[in-house]
Amino acid sequence: MALTERYRDFSVASALANRATTDPEQPFILFGGETLTYGEVEGRSEALAASLYGLGIEPGDRIALVLPAWPEFVISLFAAAKIGAVVVPLNPRLTAPELQYMLRHSEAVLAVTAESLHGVDYLQLFEDLLVQLPDLQHLVTVGEEDLWYDDRIFQFEDLLSAGAGRDYPTIPGSESNPADELLAILYTSGTMGKPKGVGVTHANLLWAAASTADVVGLTEADRVIGISSLFHVFGMGPGLMGTLLAGASLILQDEFDAGTTLDLVEKHRVTVQFGTPTLFITELGEQASAPRNMETLRVGVAAGAPVGERLVREAESELCHTLLVAYSLTETSSTVAITRPSDSGEKRRFTVGRPLEGTEVRVLEPDGSELPIESVGEIAVRGPGVMKGYYRQPQETSASVTADGFLLTGDLGMVDEDGYIHLVGRRKEVIIRSGFNVYPRELEDRIRAHPGVQETAVVGVPDDVLGETICACIVPVEGAIVTGAEIQDWCRVTLADYKVPDLVRFFDGFPLTGTGKIRRVELVRMVQAQHSAQR
Repeated sequence: MALTERYRDFSVASALANRATTDPEQPFILFGGETLTYGEVEGRSEALAASLYGLGIEPGDRIALVLPAWPEFVISLFAAAKIGAVVVPLNPRLTAPELQYMLRHSEAVLAVTAESLHGVDYLQLFEDLLVQLPDLQHLVTVGEEDLWYDDRIFQFEDLLSAGAGRDYPTIPGSESNPADELLAILYTSGTMGKPKGVGVTHANLLWAAASTADVVGLTEADRVIGISSLFHVFGMGPGLMGTLLAGASLILQDEFDAGTTLDLVEKHRVTVQFGTPTLFITELGEQASAPRNMETLRVGVAAGAPVGERLVREAESELCHTLLVAYSLTETSSTVAITRPSDSGEKRRFTVGRPLEGTEVRVLEPDGSELPIESVGEIAVRGPGVMKGYYRQPQETSASVTADGFLLTGDLGMVDEDGYIHLVGRRKEVIIRSGFNVYPRELEDRIRAHPGVQETAVVGVPDDVLGETICACIVPVEGAIVTGAEIQDWCRVTLADYKVPDLVRFFDGFPLTGTGKIRRVELVRMVQAQHSAQR
């Protein structure tokens, strides 16, 4: 039976309980030298759920997870699901202003965070945020520090110990299926670069995860790797939940390192790898310099950025037997379409596959009318994975989802006569760098605030490793002396690392259209020519 059928109407909590009951000793999470079975994850999640209930967390309350891909993230997610809370997974690399905005917007009442990470003292950071955010009542930290000095801050392990063996009420019944309740709010940038909280239900995430796992052919015998960002919808969906539903084992990494990943593939005889194209490209370089035994890796799945024909060909030659390409969006709870192992080489190299079972795709004109096959237009999607809506943003939701339930993706593409999707560009101005969406407007607003900058335009430049690099094109103020490194440092003050420009180029003026708008395509060509000349 397909996983989509087997787990229909399940919630995330009941899916874990089911797996822990049927196969409690099966390894679920492997991290460092630690292995947690399904039974152990269930037991720890139960204990944490009891402690969270004891702190006053109620169904519908938001719990922020500011953690890398650690077992504590997994346990916290399932604990929140057990008491009906809504998780808000946040990238630990976000700056303090970005974290503050998302915590305030989501009205998070509790946050689980590392004590320190990437050189950041999160204890100090959150002590300041607790004062500024009245909704944020409690902090749970992962680490070793003694936190006796604040009665609102708790250590993760202490809550596990305190909750062991304690009961908590079952989630109150509702007229709707529990699977249709909100599970998570995942933040993504809007069309102008402003964060939007994508609300996904238990059913949304589990359906996308199960459908992807069915295509990949995940079973209890598989070992999965490549998940280093559980705050991302693909990591949380097909990565974590797909592994759970199939009863497989997931090897977590809190930082991506190509050499370490390949070592783990060889050590654990990994069979399935998820990742961005950047991950696979970096691994190809590592494998060329220090080959590992990759014979067990039967399939790789690349998602999150454009995939080139060359990458598919080389990955299948050097890394895995088959590389599948997935088209994934946060608003669709991850996978929209994916190539299949049975597809021809041409379809696997030049398309993003066919839609998942139960997903409908239309290609639309700007006025919303449907285009015939092999016509280029905006891709619209309807299906079980489409989000519940943007949290607290009904106008944004109505602007992005049609009256008959189709999500307007902003991506330009076409569907061929065989039903395969070809992506040809993006209607919205977004740069996809190593799987992360970066919107030029946000960067441009920051750079324009620099006293030495007259005008700026941020563009994406194709790159073999990152997919696209971020280039800040700048017309300086007359007489000003400003350097590229200064601009990059200026951006780092308020922006996450992955949004900082990789390149800074200076111009006397920008190419303009007849109406005075910047010709961005021509600007990209100029940057590429300049970059090639410097090599």
